[in-house]
Amino acid sequence: MTRAREIRVLLADDEHLIRGALAALLALEDDLTVVAEAASGPEALATALAQRPDVAVLDLQMPGEDGVAVADALRTRLPGCATMIVTSHGRPGDLKRALAAGVRAFVPKTLSAQRLAEIIRSVRAGNRYVDPDLAADAISAGDSPLTPREAELLDLAETGAPIAEIAARAALAPGTVRNYLSAAVAKLGAENRHAAARIARERGWL
Repeated sequence: MTRAREIRVLLADDEHLIRGALAALLALEDDLTVVAEAASGPEALATALAQRPDVAVLDLQMPGEDGVAVADALRTRLPGCATMIVTSHGRPGDLKRALAAGVRAFVPKTLSAQRLAEIIRSVRAGNRYVDPDLAADAISAGDSPLTPREAELLDLAETGAPIAEIAARAALAPGTVRNYLSAAVAKLGAENRHAAARIARERGWL
């Protein structure tokens, strides 16, 4: 019987225990070889460019750059590498960003190693896979009602910075910043700009 073609895999996750366990489980698959591991976004990108894996399995939340940013960079710098996002807390906006970045699969960390191996093979073959529950959440949440400028200012407001500081960082007048933030608060039905920022963050709109 002809041996299946080897699929070279990169695993990127900042949780060492999870990454190590996953590498050990995937090593049991005859046709999958974990050629590299990474613990941060920048490390994942650099390692992928050096090792040139067939599939990069990327944690959504990583230090430095998140998995979607890494996938977006790999799309242009290493187009032969298919990318997958795994997450324990995917937000609706993250799925849309991932698909826009050319990610081939978007799955929860609750997936079994066997199922993950099947999806790795599938994306290597050119297919896509989105977890049904994550897809349903994204559809029910809808698109962000925020304009790019509103999202930018909410992002700055999330840390609790005063209006004057936000205005200086955004190169806008304080009154203009207040108007944008008021519009964002109204769109999200929030009590104040801090609550609005939290809501937008939870939905993946920031």
